Amino acid sequence: MDKIYTALPKSYKNAYPFKVAAPSYIYPDHIIANVKMLANYVDEIEIILFESRSKDSLPSNDVIHTLSRISRDFNLTYNIHLPIDICLGHHDSTQRRYAVDIIKQIADLTAPLSPSSFTLHLEYNQKYSKNDLFAKWQEQTGKSIQELLDSGIRSRSLSIETLTYPFEWVADMIVEFDLSVCLDIGHLILENVDPETIFNQYSEKIAIIHLHGVENRRDHLSLVKLSKTQIASVLHILKRFNEVLSLEVFSYSKLKDSLKFLEKCWLRS
Repeated sequence: MDKIYTALPKSYKNAYPFKVAAPSYIYPDHIIANVKMLANYVDEIEIILFESRSKDSLPSNDVIHTLSRISRDFNLTYNIHLPIDICLGHHDSTQRRYAVDIIKQIADLTAPLSPSSFTLHLEYNQKYSKNDLFAKWQEQTGKSIQELLDSGIRSRSLSIETLTYPFEWVADMIVEFDLSVCLDIGHLILENVDPETIFNQYSEKIAIIHLHGVENRRDHLSLVKLSKTQIASVLHILKRFNEVLSLEVFSYSKLKDSLKFLEKCWLRS
């Protein structure tokens, strides 16, 4: 028997010039239960596939079929967050091969959903400084990306997320392979990087923005945790954006408060 959850108080479909998305883990349940609860209230769902190595990490074909039906019934779209336990630039060739293969598998599996983007972490072990190991990581990452493109994955469908290292480390790869960008504003705030600077640099390539509150070095909090200066910067970005904004929080209360806060700030701007 399905569990009974509290629905969001109002719908935010078509409320903004951009699509509003929520993660597929708002309620403590499986993907289908989350999507059913959210389908009437947001434009898009960020399908969270953070893990790749356990038996049930990836959705079954039956789940994909159900997601496709919900998409048609509720005018809903999807984006995919690829696993974060893989590394395309790993020093071990077996690990690199695994990373390439799992991304190809996910791309094939989710093709019926026509995802708006595949968000990818280009993981880097920061215990290494910018030396020969760093150059090797860049080279190996580039080769892995080329393998993905050679397999038929569209370059612009791969959205490289801003992480905790300087984004210029991957800038050449984004240009060389014509990749998209996932602007994670929370990560940039944590690193004291001005989100508008990165937005202005990559505005033509940004397929998706991840937005969440930050406080005391903790992220993925409700948007109410953003300072007045931070939300002003966010709004300045969003006024020039028409792709996908994913409120990357992972609970009902954080999502509800974030949607309400964003609406209030938007109407006042």
